[in-house]
Amino acid sequence: QFRGKVNKGMGNTIKNEPEMFFSYNNGICATAEDVKTTSSNTGLLKVKNLQIVNGGQTTASIFTALQKEKADLSNVYVQVKLSVIEASQVEKIVPRISEYSNTQNKVNAADFFSNHPFHLRMEEFSRRLWAPSPEGSIQETRWFYERARGQYANQQANITKAAQKKFLSQNPRCQMFTKTDLAKYYLSMDEAPHEVSLGAQKAFSGTPRTQGWVGRVTKLWGKTGHDINEIWFKRTIAKAILFKELDKLVYRMPWYGGYKANVVTYTLAKFANPVREAGLYVDYLAIWEKQKLPEPVEALLSDIAEEVNEVICNPPEGMTTNIGEWAKKEPCWDKVRDKVVVDLSNDVRESLIDYEESREREKVGSRTQEIQDTIHAQTYIVEKGASYWQQLRDWNSLNRKLIPREISILNIACSLPRKIPNDKQSVALLKAEVRAKSEGFYVSD
Repeated sequence: QFRGKVNKGMGNTIKNEPEMFFSYNNGICATAEDVKTTSSNTGLLKVKNLQIVNGGQTTASIFTALQKEKADLSNVYVQVKLSVIEASQVEKIVPRISEYSNTQNKVNAADFFSNHPFHLRMEEFSRRLWAPSPEGSIQETRWFYERARGQYANQQANITKAAQKKFLSQNPRCQMFTKTDLAKYYLSMDEAPHEVSLGAQKAFSGTPRTQGWVGRVTKLWGKTGHDINEIWFKRTIAKAILFKELDKLVYRMPWYGGYKANVVTYTLAKFANPVREAGLYVDYLAIWEKQKLPEPVEALLSDIAEEVNEVICNPPEGMTTNIGEWAKKEPCWDKVRDKVVVDLSNDVRESLIDYEESREREKVGSRTQEIQDTIHAQTYIVEKGASYWQQLRDWNSLNRKLIPREISILNIACSLPRKIPNDKQSVALLKAEVRAKSEGFYVSD
């Protein structure tokens, strides 16, 4: 899109001064695992696993100018810095190159985690699952997860006004959330408000002293990822509803005088604390079904927020007088936890469930996700077809990256549709394919 200042500038240069694009543009930073050059080293013959690490704006602007503006690109030249990096070092070095070389737009640490399977699954859930209609409405909506920056805007970029109106009615702006938003929702209910108060990026990535969201989700994902399922997604949206509703509630309070972000995260953490100590769990699925907070919970959060505000806005002597800095410290959370008293009334307890019910829901969600993973794996293998798997087998004959069991399963896939790998074999073959791609296996569409 040509909305941003940098993108508009590139678009204007391409259109009006194409011969100056080389001089004005920062160029592209790319990486590859291997290159083959001409004998004089003045030309490229072959590049293995080429990735544009910094220059997405440049690439997209040139493409958009060609597609939309029908621009003449014959005089447009771009300089390229191409770094050859060993395959074993790609995951370590490429994010650093992207971070250090980017000088056009700010690059956030969260952007370097976008392609983890967790985020791909969250994106899939958010595009597929419909949230129940709130009372008084017949319109079902989705909670749009922006896995990569700009997705929400890009979905609306090249569609008609009518299609855009439909998209916004199904994916309202107030229900779009990002990776760093997700970190706030999760860490607040995980009783880590001081980490949330560190700011979006540090809450997401962590610090030398804190685990952050990345550390928690990596552990949560584990070996299979089955715990990240539809039920987990719905619980996450319930946490988002808790956060967003409380955010609006605090803003309307007569005592509110600032530091809303800190008050909200500390209030949710203080609510979660006695619930956990009582051996209970918030009935997140009930919140998902209603798409709003139960009135007793809302009233309790309002009471907690006022007391939390008092503690946060009055740091003890000897501590910093900067309230924002005070909220970042664990002693602030200790004081809120000790000083603010929460009574879980019978009305509030109706919105809570016990350990057994919570655990049973987790088991159901995990089993369902396991089944879905195997169905997806088998479907994917069949859709790819025998010729694709035969190409993988030919590639492995030269590169020898797969183990005997994987080769055996691959042979079955090469016999499609006469033979089809079973569920466990299908999952194993997909893992083998991922590893092969990381080693250089590639088939053009």
